[in-house]
Formats: sequence, C-alpha cells, structure tokens
Amino acid sequence: MVRAVTPTHGFAATSSIKGEVGRRASFLNRQLTDRPMTSAVSFKKVSRHFGNVRAVDAVDLEIAPGEFFAMLGPSGSGKTTCLRLIAGFEQPTAGSISIFGERAEGVPPYRRNVNTVFQDYALFPHLNVLDNVAYGLMVKGVGKAERLKAAEEALSLVRLPGYGARRPGQLSGGQRQRVALARALVNQPKVLLLDEPLGALDLKLRENMQEELKSLQKALGITFVFVTHDQGEALSMADRVAVFNDGRIMQVGTPEDIYQRPNTRFVADFVGSSNVLPPDFVQRYSGQHRWGSLRPESIRVSGATSGDGVAARLVGTNYLGATTRLALDADGLRLHAVVPAGTVLPAEGEAVMLSFNRDSLHLMDEPA
Repeated sequence: MVRAVTPTHGFAATSSIKGEVGRRASFLNRQLTDRPMTSAVSFKKVSRHFGNVRAVDAVDLEIAPGEFFAMLGPSGSGKTTCLRLIAGFEQPTAGSISIFGERAEGVPPYRRNVNTVFQDYALFPHLNVLDNVAYGLMVKGVGKAERLKAAEEALSLVRLPGYGARRPGQLSGGQRQRVALARALVNQPKVLLLDEPLGALDLKLRENMQEELKSLQKALGITFVFVTHDQGEALSMADRVAVFNDGRIMQVGTPEDIYQRPNTRFVADFVGSSNVLPPDFVQRYSGQHRWGSLRPESIRVSGATSGDGVAARLVGTNYLGATTRLALDADGLRLHAVVPAGTVLPAEGEAVMLSFNRDSLHLMDEPA
C-alpha cells in the first residue's frame, strides 16, 4: 500500500534530516495535500517503436502521488524509454500518458513540471555549484537574488551547505550527485525522474545515497520514479516496483510481493536468486501441476540421508561473507540454498537431505 503523504508546507521535516528540511526548503512551499486525488503518472496502452523494435509494448501503469516508484529490469527492457516518455524526451507511438491528470503527448519537456537526474550528472564544468543549481531558475527568468537564495537552500537540503563557490571538478562523485539532485529539486517538480543515478558510485557510497534518497523523498512527498537494473536498489528504496522485460511490465507490486511472490519465471530469476521448480516437482508438494519458485534461504540442509525431505547431493559451495551459498543436485534438478557462514557442512559430493516449509513454495501462473 502506498503511504499517505501529508506534509505541512512543501518539504516536511524528519529526524533523519535533523529536522531542518522544512526550514531549508521554504522556497518550494507547496501544498501537496491540495493536489487532486489522481495518478501522478498514468500510462494507457503506451507503446514506443523504433522501426521494427518495440521498445515499449502496450504498457499500462499507474503511479500514485507521493510514491517512490522503481522501474527495474535488464538493459533493453524498456524501463529507460518509459522514463524518457514521462520526461517528454520521447513521444509514444501509441497510447496516452497523463501527468497529474493532464495529457502529456506533444507537451515539451520544459512544460511538464518534471525534472530528471541522470547517471552522468550533466553538470556545467564552467559554472560553480551554486550557478549549476540555479541554472533552471535562470532559464525561467527568476531574478538573480531569488534564484541564488533558492539554490543555497537546495544545497543545504542535500547536505552541501557552503559548497556553492566550488566547481564540479572539485567535488567527489557523491557530491556531484547531490548537486544534480539539488538542481532538479530547486525547480519544484511534481515528479522527479532518476535515471540510474547511483550507477557510477562505489558500493559504500551507493548504499549511503540510497538511504539519503529514501529519507529525502519521504520528507518531501514528491513522486520519485527511479530507473535501475539493480534489484537491491529497487527493493530497498521503493514503495512499489515494476519489473520490465522485452518492453513490457511483467509484474508490479511491493518489494515483498516482487521478491516473495513472483508471478513469472523471469521475475523469480531476475529479482534475487530463486529456485525455479518444474510442475512435476511442485505437484508432489502442493498437489498442483504448476511452476513454482523457492528462495534459497527457505531451504534447510541436513546431513541426514533418510527421512522426510528431498534427497540431494552437495556439489559446490560459495563463501559470501555472512552466508555460504550451496549448489545442490536433486536427481538432476539443480538447486541452491543459503546457510549462515560457519555452518558445518558435509563434504562436496556427499548426500544431504533438503526440507522447506510448504508456505515458502510460491506457485506461478506461467513459466515465462
């Protein structure tokens, strides 16, 4: 369920940003609760073709106001094209797009009240940080004093106070990412689009930015649409996730729905690691001749060679730090399990017994 967003004025303060968001972001001063109860973004049978290639194929999608929505999928799945359609950088071949109830086809990007944060930041190297952030307001004709004040407040919002005089080349990757975010927010967008913005950051910095983005979005109440191929990013930040493949949405749901209850083999394989089980195997445990998915962490492994369970053989191990991943062979069916690091295991090649709770076996409607 999408959470209710009820900030008082523009940005609502939260303890995670030290209670300063509401004061620092006074330049937005928007009454989000006055917005009509309609979708922030709506796709109705939207397609985008490039010659014979269907980059987006008859997509239906509703994104709620104030929602952190992730578009997840492999390269070429259509997620970035959908983002560009929202931004106005592409026009649909068929179907309709609405942003807060207003039809968007043919509306140029600068009139959509939507801003985009790109992976490469797209900062002007010849401008200092403050002028980079204020650039969009300058284009709109906002006076110098007003736009620089707004830019300073936006920099404080993303925890870069006092950085205005620096050039982009003097900043770290994470700092440049924050500048790009401030530049987008200073324009008071109704929808903020983020096109794999964390992809160029190292692991630790990426994790920190995930936490900051999630806290910031919760405080602002702005609709965030986040494109990524990284399932960890999508699951950790989003209220809901749409999984894309071959130009279509395979499943939309909460992170828990997507991870625990995938509806297709593709979703089960792409989002996390899953054991995709054939109908003959599933029927023995569920009574239904359907495909199933079973997460590796749901499988218990013992050295017993008899009793209830699935007889298997340990064929390999992979140490992952906190856990160890096991490769198993159950009469020709390759399975994987995850156990805590330090678990005493049989030697590779020896027989083991596998067990799992029946309710952890998820049945899928189709194998595709």
